[in-house]
Amino acid sequence: MEVAKKITIPLFPLNAVLFPGGALPLRIFEPRYLDMVSDCLKRDGRIGVVLIARGSEAGPAAQVHDIGTLSYISYWHKRSDGMLGITLAGEQRFRVLSTEVRENQLTMAEVELLQNPPLPQKQQGDKLISLLQQIIARLEPPYTTMKKFYDNPEWVSARLVELLPLSLKDKQAMLAMDDIDERIAYLQPRLVSMEIL
Repeated sequence: MEVAKKITIPLFPLNAVLFPGGALPLRIFEPRYLDMVSDCLKRDGRIGVVLIARGSEAGPAAQVHDIGTLSYISYWHKRSDGMLGITLAGEQRFRVLSTEVRENQLTMAEVELLQNPPLPQKQQGDKLISLLQQIIARLEPPYTTMKKFYDNPEWVSARLVELLPLSLKDKQAMLAMDDIDERIAYLQPRLVSMEIL
């Protein structure tokens, strides 16, 4: 059995859920996160995107869910409003093992990298692919410019979960799933209830 890799990374607690293969555009203005971004750009570092369990994005360090996504900065620019704009690209899921809050309220965490879920045994059907293609066609970069893998059920289901107006609780539950068939089975009735499928 393969031993899980453990690394130490800064956490970015957000009211958002990022999956591997996804893109997350953000505005950065708090000093702790400006420093974190600067440090990551200098050393090609990684950032852990985690959903907030209790607390808020600004102010004191928030409590977070224990499953998140390792990401890297794929793009950055100075915005017209003076803030820093970045796009995070999701790489791999992780489990938080322990955290330490620094004096500036930046949370550092030891995390265990999780294996990517195996591809499902069943085909997802053309409806989910068609739905995702329609959604992405209406969006702007980074979604329109990202590499697309419509033949990969893991990629398709992850993008739908990120982009559709599902509850953060549902999105986090699906991020934590190790089985793509289970994720799709969880997702489909929610699409039906939104009258999307």
